[in-house]
Amino acid sequence: MLIALEIIGGLIYLLLAGDLLVRGSVSLARRTQIPPAVVGLTIVAFGTSAPELFVSVGAALQGHAQMSVGNVVGSNIANSLLVLGLPALFVPTGATSSPLREDTIWMLLVSGFFAGLCFLAPLGALQGMVLLSLLVVMLYRSLRREQAAGEEAIREVELDRALGIPRRRRMIGLFLLLGAIGLPLGAYLMVDGAVQAAEALGVTEGVIGLSVVAFGTSLPELATTMAAALRRHADVAIGNVLGSNLFNILGIMGTVAVMTPDPVVVPPAFLHFDLWVMLGSGVLLAVLALRGGAVSRPVGGFFVMAYAVYLITLFASAPHRATVAWVTALS
Repeated sequence: MLIALEIIGGLIYLLLAGDLLVRGSVSLARRTQIPPAVVGLTIVAFGTSAPELFVSVGAALQGHAQMSVGNVVGSNIANSLLVLGLPALFVPTGATSSPLREDTIWMLLVSGFFAGLCFLAPLGALQGMVLLSLLVVMLYRSLRREQAAGEEAIREVELDRALGIPRRRRMIGLFLLLGAIGLPLGAYLMVDGAVQAAEALGVTEGVIGLSVVAFGTSLPELATTMAAALRRHADVAIGNVLGSNLFNILGIMGTVAVMTPDPVVVPPAFLHFDLWVMLGSGVLLAVLALRGGAVSRPVGGFFVMAYAVYLITLFASAPHRATVAWVTALS
C-alpha cells in the first residue's frame, strides 16, 4: 500500500510540476520574444515528455538503467497503442487533410536506428551524442517547415488557448521554481517506489519500467490526445504521439546515455521481445499517420486490446526474465 502511494505521489508531482514548468517557460519565452514555433517545438514538447525524462535520467543515475530503457521503450509502446487507441473508444477521429509524412518517416527511421544501436553495443556517451544530434536536426527541420508554412500566428493562438500562462513576473518565477523543484522530487519518488514494487512483486526493474512507470509517464500524452480527439483534431492527436515517440528515443535516451557514467546495457529480453513490439506498434502508428490519422472505434479497440495483450505477456514472462537477468549478472 505504501509503495503504491509513493508511486502515485511521485506521479502527481511529475504531472503538476511539468504543467507548471511548461506554463512558466512559455510565458518567459513570450517576454523574451522567442517565436511561437520555437516554443511549441521545444518547450511544450519537452513539457509533455518531462516526466519520462526526469524518471529515466533519475533511474539511470541511481543505478537502475534497466528501468530507464524500459520507460522509453514502454512509453513508445503505450503511446502508439494505448494513447492513440483509448480516446478513439470515446470519440473516433476523422482523417486530416495533411498526413504527417515527414514526421512519420522520421519516427520509423529513428525507431529502427535505435533498435540497431541496442543490438550492436551498450548505449554509451557516443551513442547518446548521436541521438541528441539527430534531435537537433529534427527540431531544426520542423522549425523551418513551420516557418515556411506561415503557421506562426496560428500557433500563437493555439498556445494561448491551450495554456493558462501567467503574465506577472512573480507568477512566472513561481511557476518555474515549483516546476524545477517538483520534477526531480516526483522522479525520485516514482523511481524509489518502482524499485520497491519490483522487489515486492519479484520481477525485474525492466518489467516495472515497461509497464507501471511507462504508463504513468505517458499520462500527459494521453490527456493531450484525448483533448485533441474531443475537438476532432486528428492532426494534433497523431502529431502528439509521433513527436513524443521521437523525443523519447532521441532526447531522453540520448540524455541518459550521455549522463550515466557507465554504458547502458540493454537486457536480453528487450532485444528478443520488447524492442520488436515497439517497432511493430510504430509501424501500426505509421500506417495510421500516412492514411490521415483516422482512428475509428474498432481500430481504437484493437489498439487497446493489443496493449493489454502486451502487458499480460510481459508479466507472464516476468519469472523467465528474472532468471535470465540473474544468469547474465553472474556471467
